Amino acid sequence: MTTGARRRMGVEERRDQLIAVALGLFSHRAPEDVSIDEIAEAAGISRPLVYHYFPGKQQLYEAALRRAAEELTARFVEPHEGPLGARLLRVMERFFDFVDEHGPGFSALMRGGPAIGSTRTSALIDGVRQAAYEQILAHLALTDPPPRLELVVRSWISLAETTALLWLDGRRVPRAELERQLVHDFAALAAVSAAYDDRMAGIVRRILADEPADGMFADLVGRLMALPQPV
Repeated sequence: MTTGARRRMGVEERRDQLIAVALGLFSHRAPEDVSIDEIAEAAGISRPLVYHYFPGKQQLYEAALRRAAEELTARFVEPHEGPLGARLLRVMERFFDFVDEHGPGFSALMRGGPAIGSTRTSALIDGVRQAAYEQILAHLALTDPPPRLELVVRSWISLAETTALLWLDGRRVPRAELERQLVHDFAALAAVSAAYDDRMAGIVRRILADEPADGMFADLVGRLMALPQPV
């Protein structure tokens, strides 16, 4: 039996491979616990060859975080079809897919990592947040959002991040419940804001007009109406 020669990778292909390998390792263990030797072994190359493509673990770590940020940003892309509540639920399901698959990597990205305090890393997560914000505005078909809507959307994005990080610490609440709860949180934030602002009230009315009787936001109303009465 003959064995074919190992194919030689080009520079960009090898860099992509190392980033993917590092991201996979960082997704299951804290980045400070992963060594260059482990990355080299997982990639099937020597330690010096890793340093040929990246000056050190810091640079490889930043490249892996950049890849994670790109993947996370893609989770917020959703076709502009159907009720808003159903769209947001699909976004939250994909968001938690990412969180579930890349736990330590997600935590490192959101928190900046134990050894990462650079403005480059801060810019990565700021870019994810901005992309998510712009996606939500696009779903609402608004190019000139009122100030209160910006508060609602950005607060909701921060809430989703915090909820995911807390969920990773023990996963004590069923994931599917949190996904639905976050969609309901968006509706609640928007509804409270609508009580203070006429433009927000018009936006909320428009959102609700497009929701089916068995939609996500109707589900929230039903749950509230079903709360037990005080004895």
